[in-house]
Amino acid sequence: MPTPPHGSRPGRRPGTRAPYPRRAAVRLAAAVAAAALLASSCAVPPDPTPPAQAAARGNDSGLDQPAGAVREGGATPAAASAPARSIPPVRPAAPAPSRSTPPVRPAAPPAVAPRDPGPRLLTVAGTTIRMRIVEVGVSPDGAMQIPDPFEEAGWYRFGPAPGAAAGAAVLAAHVDTTSESAPFSQLKTLPPGTLVTVERYGAPPVRFRVVRVELMAKDAFDGAAVFRRGGPHELKLVTCGGRWLDEQQNYGDNVIVTALPA
Repeated sequence: MPTPPHGSRPGRRPGTRAPYPRRAAVRLAAAVAAAALLASSCAVPPDPTPPAQAAARGNDSGLDQPAGAVREGGATPAAASAPARSIPPVRPAAPAPSRSTPPVRPAAPPAVAPRDPGPRLLTVAGTTIRMRIVEVGVSPDGAMQIPDPFEEAGWYRFGPAPGAAAGAAVLAAHVDTTSESAPFSQLKTLPPGTLVTVERYGAPPVRFRVVRVELMAKDAFDGAAVFRRGGPHELKLVTCGGRWLDEQQNYGDNVIVTALPA
């Protein structure tokens, strides 16, 4: 299986002579952040000290009249007691209204673009290719995983899906086992114009027409072209082919079928 370009995380070369190739786990990680805001309230304490009581005095010092004022007859009232002023009761200050505490909510996660429907079944006209499609990721060595059963095709889920608006959707499978050929062994003989149908989950099927079949040496594999995420949409079907290399126990080339939306 070809090795994709740096950053696109594809991978492992499909088609080995072993009955079932090795399967590797996909390393994925995700992070979630949350934040909370709390508010507190306070009250103003009352003043507990009451004012002193007013005392009655003879010559008023000005509570009712100016000092030294003369009454009718020219006499100053003697030992006249001025009525005490009424003192309003002391009440504690009203507490300040408490501020409401907003509810605590986790921080909103960033918006995620809706995902295109995933593929579930591949058929190729004029062949016996009718294969279940499973999602695959990346093996620990950075290569695209390939399903163990030779009758299944793997869709590289970190790239575009068949029927996406742009980029290349990649489906890969093994070419044979130690005892028999696999369905993808028929890719190398597909004529231009062959109809390829991909059924999807919860969406109508999408159809493609083969435009070319090529052999690409594994040591010169163009991962940027096969696993590209931009540009016009197309479907790539990939398996092994070319000459068998005994010293490497693998094929020297990849068979790559390119199909465009029909």
